[in-house]
This record gives sequence, structure tokens and C-alpha cells, in this order.
Amino acid sequence: MIRWPDRTLPRQAQKQLEQYQRAIDGAADYQERVERAKTDFDRYNCKGNKTFDAIKYALTKMCSGAQRCAYCEDSAADEVEHIKPKNLYPEAAFVWLNYVYACGPCNGPKNNHYAVFDQSTGQLVDVRRKRNDPIAPPRAGAPVFIDPRAEDPCVLLSLELRSTFFFVPRHKPDTIEYERAYYTIKTLRLNSRDYLPKARREAFKDYLAQLKQYRADRDQGASLVKLRSIEKHIRGRGHPTVWSEMKRQHDVIPSLRKLFRDVPEALSW
Repeated sequence: MIRWPDRTLPRQAQKQLEQYQRAIDGAADYQERVERAKTDFDRYNCKGNKTFDAIKYALTKMCSGAQRCAYCEDSAADEVEHIKPKNLYPEAAFVWLNYVYACGPCNGPKNNHYAVFDQSTGQLVDVRRKRNDPIAPPRAGAPVFIDPRAEDPCVLLSLELRSTFFFVPRHKPDTIEYERAYYTIKTLRLNSRDYLPKARREAFKDYLAQLKQYRADRDQGASLVKLRSIEKHIRGRGHPTVWSEMKRQHDVIPSLRKLFRDVPEALSW
């Protein structure tokens, strides 16, 4: 996971989204707002709705390279995902900054899973609504789940690049930062789906090969066009977190240290 770039919706799409949200906010009570959030989102989030066509176009442009999931970066992203679940937070059902593109294998398990650090106690509290629970507002508190639209996940998460290619918390246990990282990794099953670490390993190998090719071509006097082509491939490849972590960890991994020393310009890609 990396932070998603900011992008502004076209003015008309943003105005329409705000109008959709006002209709929910004007409902009589919380339960009605929850019901409206679900029915209205299902109604408007369809092909041919100009507002959501614009939203999906913008989300696609925000993806790195191909249209890949904001969370796992592996599978095709074809679902507009609410970071804060609309069934818990109807006030965010039609809020642009609450949207990312996600894949089914990530969106399904996450669904309405959400937790906060309770405003009164500071304890981590699961606020998802279970079957037959009363429809009532969740406890107030700061979100636990990492929001890639509002913050940089790499501040809390690190990717192990030597063997497992697992995501791990960057901070010490018993800290808020650790709990947020652990909760996000577990909720999205970023390590337990065995094909994800394998895909990250393959991405690492490809990034490494491309950077070595760039170095060789540059040293042999290749044209700027050819070098820019390799740079473009690296910038647009899937699993951008792997590349981000290669740059961040290059000083502590010998094979990367020498390579980035030879190609320092790649640190800005």
C-alpha cells in the first residue's frame, strides 16, 4: 500500500456527488440514513451514470500503471470501495475522499470491518455491525484502518524484502502505530493470501532487472529515449510498494546499495 495521489473530480461530478450526499444527510434519523446510503449508492454506482463514470475514470488514473487494487496492488480494481464503510458512516457514502478502487478479494473481506480507538478509553474497539445488532452510530474515536487517501501507509507499514515479502508493522508492539498496521494487514489478508507475497517477490526481481538494464544501457551510451522508456516501465509497474520499499531500504540491503549508488537518479522515480 502506498498513498494515493490527490486528484480533483470534474466540477459537475463533484457537485452531483454533494447533492447525493445531502439527500442522505437530510434523512430523519441515523437508521434511515444508513438505509438511504445503501440504496442510493447501489442505484447511482452503475455504468452510464455520468457522475460515477467520472469517479471511476479518476480512480483509474490514480492507479499506478494498470488498474490495480489500492490495497493489495495485485488484482484488477473494479469496485468503488468506501474506506469508511457506508453502512457505519452514511455521512461518507458520497464523499470523494472516501473512495478508492479495490478488487473483490480485498473489498469482500474488508466490507464493514472497521475499528476505532475509543474516544474515552483509547482502547481499540471493533465497531462493525453484526447480524441482528441495532442500527446505531458506531462509537466515536480515531480510525484504526490505514487510509491511503489521507495518509502514507509506508509510515506505518514496511515490506520485508529479503525473504518473506510480508508486510510488517514499522513500529514497536503496544503502540498505536503498531496496532493500526497489524489491524490493516490482518483485515486485508495482505500476507495470508499466499499469491500476494509471491507476486511481490516477482515484482522485486523485475524492478531489479530493469534497473540493472538501465545502468547497462546508460553506461553503453544508450539514447535518452531508451532510458526514459525503462524509467517509464519502472514508474508504471504493478506493486509500486515494492519499488517504494526498495528505495527506502537500499542502504541496508547490499545488492540494492550498490545498484542505487550507481543509479542515484532512480531514487527520485
